[in-house]
Amino acid sequence: MILRNELYWNLISVMLFLFVGCDLTKLGNDDEGLGVPVARVYDKYLYDKDLSQIVTPGTTPTDSAVLVKSYIDNWIKKNVILYKAEKNLSAVQKEVEQQLQEYRNSLITFMYEKELINQQLDTVVSEAEIEQYYKENERNFELKDNIVKVIYLKTKSEAPKLDNVKGWLRSDKTKDRLKLEEYCYQFASDFYLDEDTWLPFDELLKKVPLNIYDKESFLRNNRYVEVKDSTDIYLVNIKDRKIRESLSPLSFVSEDIRNLIINKRKLQLISEMERSAYDEALRNNDFEIYSE
Repeated sequence: MILRNELYWNLISVMLFLFVGCDLTKLGNDDEGLGVPVARVYDKYLYDKDLSQIVTPGTTPTDSAVLVKSYIDNWIKKNVILYKAEKNLSAVQKEVEQQLQEYRNSLITFMYEKELINQQLDTVVSEAEIEQYYKENERNFELKDNIVKVIYLKTKSEAPKLDNVKGWLRSDKTKDRLKLEEYCYQFASDFYLDEDTWLPFDELLKKVPLNIYDKESFLRNNRYVEVKDSTDIYLVNIKDRKIRESLSPLSFVSEDIRNLIINKRKLQLISEMERSAYDEALRNNDFEIYSE
């Protein structure tokens, strides 16, 4: 019977205080035996060496006693419940053991496959491979959202040279782009000047307060937009756009394609490993199938 009253724990606390005062971190070095038992639940014992990692060096004896006492109490609770479960749910226990074995087998296989992939997988994907995959699977790259190539900036409504900025924003000249970039760093509180990269239109709407009912119609009919609120002005030049349900540009999905190709190589590498392991075992008569 497990005593759980106050007197029991008071006695345990005194014992633990003396016990950990001798430097608990040095316990558990007895290679010849299990050590000294400190608790028991039915036929299962907790030994002093099991407590050797509970208390870190430098912990005071009082704090060490508290930690060890808590650990022992939790150990008792868990093992009491486990005993009841094993005793009363034997059928379920057998099923759990089988599940644990299957999990262990799956985990070992996964770790082996992971190491195989780390050592042998070719992760270099050429642009030609990406383009070929794109052409062969165009139907899989339909746009789910509207995307844009855009440059924009946000600045104060009273900021200087706004007429010049509007001209620079519309211009394709390199010198005007440099002037715009310099201006943005000086006066803009937010800006985006990477016109070569596709951006989800919804991301732009998080930056610019556009009140739009029909996004597709707006994109088809607008290229340059100015919006004002109480303090700021937003200047937007939509350089290009693709409407959802149209074909995604290759540059927009190239990284996804790269990952798809690499994942396909992973699956092929694992399949080849499985076939090779099976064939080797077959040649060496390492398995047999017995007929009934």
